[in-house]
Amino acid sequence: MTYRKILALSLACTLAFPVTAFAAKDEKADKATDITLWTYPIGSWGDAATVDSLIASFNEAHPEINVTVEYLDYTNGDDQINTAIEGGQAPDIVLEGPERLVANWGAKGLMVDLADLWTDEAKEAIYPSVEAACKSNDGIYYEYPLCMTAHTMAINKDVFEAADAMQYIDEETRTWTTEDFKKAVQAVYDSGQENVGAVYCAGQGGDQGTRALVNNLYGGTFTNPEHTEYTANSEENIKALELLSGMDGINFDASLQGADEINLFCNGTLAMAFCWNVAQEKNNLENIAFDVLPMAFPTESGEPQLCGGIWGFGIFDNGDEAKIEASKTFIDFMANDEKQVVESVKASSYWPVKDIGNIYEDDELMTEYSTFVDYMGDYYQVVGGWAEARTAWWNMLQQIGSGTDVKTAVEEFTTTANAAVAQ
Repeated sequence: MTYRKILALSLACTLAFPVTAFAAKDEKADKATDITLWTYPIGSWGDAATVDSLIASFNEAHPEINVTVEYLDYTNGDDQINTAIEGGQAPDIVLEGPERLVANWGAKGLMVDLADLWTDEAKEAIYPSVEAACKSNDGIYYEYPLCMTAHTMAINKDVFEAADAMQYIDEETRTWTTEDFKKAVQAVYDSGQENVGAVYCAGQGGDQGTRALVNNLYGGTFTNPEHTEYTANSEENIKALELLSGMDGINFDASLQGADEINLFCNGTLAMAFCWNVAQEKNNLENIAFDVLPMAFPTESGEPQLCGGIWGFGIFDNGDEAKIEASKTFIDFMANDEKQVVESVKASSYWPVKDIGNIYEDDELMTEYSTFVDYMGDYYQVVGGWAEARTAWWNMLQQIGSGTDVKTAVEEFTTTANAAVAQ
């Protein structure tokens, strides 16, 4: 072969290569799938810089999927999603809990069945109580979980020490009895702290705290074990509400929601907070000038049953199979990739829903709060009529605060909530 022929062949190959490369690149671009993730502020999953970093890790493994993020809050987030649903523009993925993904949008037939993510391996690894919360009563999985926590209450330890009220607390287990709770509140009140705690009821924000307080005091329950009926009208719950409404230093406040109560606790106005968890302490470290002592809710039995939080991913059924599969790929990577799941959970400031080792080994604060995960009780937030029941709950507390007979108000709540179940 002559030099000229060799040169011509070489030039032909050189020219052919970029054409092939560009064709491959265009082909891959054509296959790219765009999906949307709407996330409530679960820890730093509400922080754009953190989420951008998580998505960058995802795109290293899956450059063919583009993820656009919308950040929601708990004031307007539900309205934004409901408006999007009505307009046929629902997000592909939502990061939230079973009460929305399973009991609300899932129950309305708006979500994708995630059964294929719930492999035998996943079912074996994820805690049974978490798995149960992620599926409907008829066994459809509308959520794939990422993280969990147990909500607590907290006290201003400085104020309690000054009032000689620490004698009523088991500081090692972070528990106290109902009788000791009564004594502690009275001691703090007598020391000059007029506002010891607030039963906030301006809206549903933070209502897990007031529910846990009422249910724990005398061992009442919010629903039956099957999650098919509201049972707040039990003798135990009525007794608890009568106790709270008659206590010095405990005020039913219709001007406050959970976030307002947290602010008043952090600035020292209140000596205790019922709306608390580790994220609240982390978020408010710079605003607190006293020693916070997280506590389980007081119980007559000495065995607290804390309300839990479970957060994970759900997929709206927008009728696009490519987007649904891309969304499942995203969820699988964030929640199941051995390396990534640690970072995904840490971003939430909560705990993993399966045993992946102590991911907070060097974090003193997270280690302190890990005590409460063992106290997590029944996850009843998947009962039917949940949205209506939440509204009826704070309306009931407002009625009690304004002088309505406790039993009358509780019976009205139960009737309203159970009517919503039947719809």
